[in-house]
Amino acid sequence: MRPLLSSDASMQHIYSDPTFQLACDQFQLVADYINIPTALRDRLMFPKRSITVAVPVRMDDGTVRVFQGYRVQHHLSMGPTKGGTRFSPSVTIGEVAALAMWMSWKCALAGLPYGGAKGGVQCDPRTLSPIELERVSRRYMQEMIPFIGPRTDIMGPDMGTNEKVMAWFMDTYSAHQGHSVPEIVTGKPLSIGGTYGRRESTGRGVVYLIERAAHIINLKLVGGTAVIQGFGNVGSIVARGLAYKNGMKVVAVSDVSGAYRNEAGIDIRAAEKYATQHGSLEGFPDVETFSPDELLTIPCDVLVPAAISGVIHGKNADQIQCRILAEAANGPTTVEADKIFFERWQDVFVIPDILCNAGGVIVSYFEWVQSLQSFFWRETEVVDRLFRVLEQSFIAVIKRAKEEKMPHRIAAMAIGVEKVMRARTDRGLFP
Repeated sequence: MRPLLSSDASMQHIYSDPTFQLACDQFQLVADYINIPTALRDRLMFPKRSITVAVPVRMDDGTVRVFQGYRVQHHLSMGPTKGGTRFSPSVTIGEVAALAMWMSWKCALAGLPYGGAKGGVQCDPRTLSPIELERVSRRYMQEMIPFIGPRTDIMGPDMGTNEKVMAWFMDTYSAHQGHSVPEIVTGKPLSIGGTYGRRESTGRGVVYLIERAAHIINLKLVGGTAVIQGFGNVGSIVARGLAYKNGMKVVAVSDVSGAYRNEAGIDIRAAEKYATQHGSLEGFPDVETFSPDELLTIPCDVLVPAAISGVIHGKNADQIQCRILAEAANGPTTVEADKIFFERWQDVFVIPDILCNAGGVIVSYFEWVQSLQSFFWRETEVVDRLFRVLEQSFIAVIKRAKEEKMPHRIAAMAIGVEKVMRARTDRGLFP
């Protein structure tokens, strides 16, 4: 694995994390392809600003517990930063920095006037009572107020957070400002300025791009098979779209409780209802349980990793047996695996993550614009605009990959990185 290209060893230590190393390795690979000068690479790669805060919270039993909170703003050259906030026991500053970097390339690829950001609190929301969760949310936002704003950094939901948490974020910030500021967050409830279609946006975008990829490679989706790793908000919506809109059989899914399959096709509506009622798919009837490690190598037409990063690596990439690999998760494929897929480009059509899961940030941008203007769109308008932006990005990636004979990931990242690089160089370096 290539070491980070920084003369400052402290930077490497601050962001020491496998996910950040993956993001840096991907960047260096693209930088080599498009010949970015060495002197400019660190400036493009390392975050503009990283914040760590203590989040002290009074628990229900009267004790005070201090959680660790993070926020990373990757760059502010093209506008405010944008990114979700995750509540997870495993969140680290390095992971958050990697997600912020990917968000920068994603926003640039989609043509959004944002830099990338990400945040997180090191906690397990499943073990917190509703009151404790609200206290964690409000205190985290309170600690972040000096560093964020509608023109500086806009938060959104991510793993472990939802509309309710965004409402608490907005209320806390608004109380500090003395008036309602709905544009400080996206992914909030409709009642306080949210947008139609935000919750479904990432999954809808994934399905749309799978349909476009299938058209290009002449793959008939009706009657085909799909496997989905991660049956959360994104994965379940993708499963629903593939099954009921495109007539595919979703033969295997997984979540935190394990992996489940049915060769005849899983009843997705029943699975969604069961997961909502029970918190996971554990005990779901009419399916066979099996090792989650086997899920990604099941023969299928469409494979959708929609869970965590680094699940497709050098040891299993050559065992992937799908026609379309739709990366709904952030960073599911390592650089070692990419090298294998670069050789298998005729067998596996890869829709890279910064394109595949961009639907969420695109509709978040729409929500931010609506909140700023206090002028709201119908859901049909939101969906139509979403598909238009995705189509433009998809065509740009496919065109560049074809013209320059480069893999889809390199093409997608090259477009995003070049836009950020132009913005940085055009603005210059402040003395």
